[in-house]
Amino acid sequence: MNLLITILAFMVAIGVLVTIHELGHYWAARWCNVKILRFSIGFGRAIWVRRFGADQTEWVIAALPLGGYVKMADERDDSVAPADRARAFNTQPIWRRMVIIAAGPLANFVLAALIYWVVFVAGQPGAVAFVAAPPAGTAAAVAGFAEYDRIVAINGQETKTWGEARLRLLDHASARDTVDIEVMPRSGQKQTRRLSMASIENADLDKDFAGKLGLTAYRPIIAPVVKTITANSPAARAGLREGDRIVAVNGKKISHWHELVEIIVKSPGVPVKLMVESRGEVFDASVTPYAHSERGHTIGRIGVSPHLDPAANAALFTTVRYGVLDAMPKAVAKVWEMSVFSLKMLGRMVTGNISWKNLSGPITIADYAGQSAQMGPIYYLLFLAMISVSIGVLNLLPIPVLDGGQLLYHIVELIKGSPVSEQAMEVGQRVGLALLLGLTAFAFFNDIHRLVSG
Repeated sequence: MNLLITILAFMVAIGVLVTIHELGHYWAARWCNVKILRFSIGFGRAIWVRRFGADQTEWVIAALPLGGYVKMADERDDSVAPADRARAFNTQPIWRRMVIIAAGPLANFVLAALIYWVVFVAGQPGAVAFVAAPPAGTAAAVAGFAEYDRIVAINGQETKTWGEARLRLLDHASARDTVDIEVMPRSGQKQTRRLSMASIENADLDKDFAGKLGLTAYRPIIAPVVKTITANSPAARAGLREGDRIVAVNGKKISHWHELVEIIVKSPGVPVKLMVESRGEVFDASVTPYAHSERGHTIGRIGVSPHLDPAANAALFTTVRYGVLDAMPKAVAKVWEMSVFSLKMLGRMVTGNISWKNLSGPITIADYAGQSAQMGPIYYLLFLAMISVSIGVLNLLPIPVLDGGQLLYHIVELIKGSPVSEQAMEVGQRVGLALLLGLTAFAFFNDIHRLVSG
């Protein structure tokens, strides 16, 4: 079932994002009165073809769905009837050609902004950025962080959730910056902590870089007392009941619920010995956690949940929500922030500040699609927005086979007053194609490595 959801979520995402990108080119070409011969979603053999409109444009769904294209009348590719010469792409003023080329990535940015607007109006759930007590000697401890500090801004940027905090911290960590983090401590008076990230290494960025800095999410102390038990679960079969206290796990005494969880999640299919205090008596029980797939990982579960203080638990989570009008500039700002972040990460890969292991391919993207779809509509929409921004940024890179490369040719034409020679364009296409294929192959390698290594 998880595999089916992953495949469907990935196919829907690719279908929507590619279609929107190509519709950007299509609408711009129509606005410029350029004749469109074919609109294709996918490459290779056509599996569905229909002709519509006065120009009898071919609308095609092809066998390989990873991309698409809009084919326009162009004297450089096909013979164009004299009556259609004025509507050929290559005969258009340069500004119109540039508009048509840029419209594809722009459509992806517009889609992302619309999605963020919907999410901001509906409400985006998240954990409040409360900090756990940092381990001694870590950068966070040196900076003066204390338990239950709430991060409210990073270098002046308002930060409402751990998700936002981690994204901004990753940006600065990859540059080994020193950042000013504004926090609200228990005392209720805002303070600023200056955090140095000089200790971060490339390998840390692939793992829990925030943990190395000493910044981890605050977890309230939850006693290891059972509240609910799922029927026919390992815990139920072992005789656990509501109100039972777990005293020890595999012979090790525990005092917090998360200590039990840490052992259980690492033990799918492996018997775990529990010492249980129940109604004044102590007994031993053996449970074998069942395997559960969560966010691409297999973890153990035994079917129990703890007693929680509803008020204390509610204080750890928030929903970021804006009004219909206020959400518009917030959505545009979010697209800009994510675009700049993507460019920075690409630049730091080139300079060696970030490992190329972070480059992801279709397999990893499909995995994220499946995970986000299972988490709920809001998370899937956020995934779509993130990938849409990435597609827009990627297509604007100055690589000849991409939209950015074509824009580069036209900028050169503007400067020199004449089109780039066909020979130069052909060489550029070959170099660009080789570069793109190399990056794709490397991304696939990273995907496979992640699957093998877990």
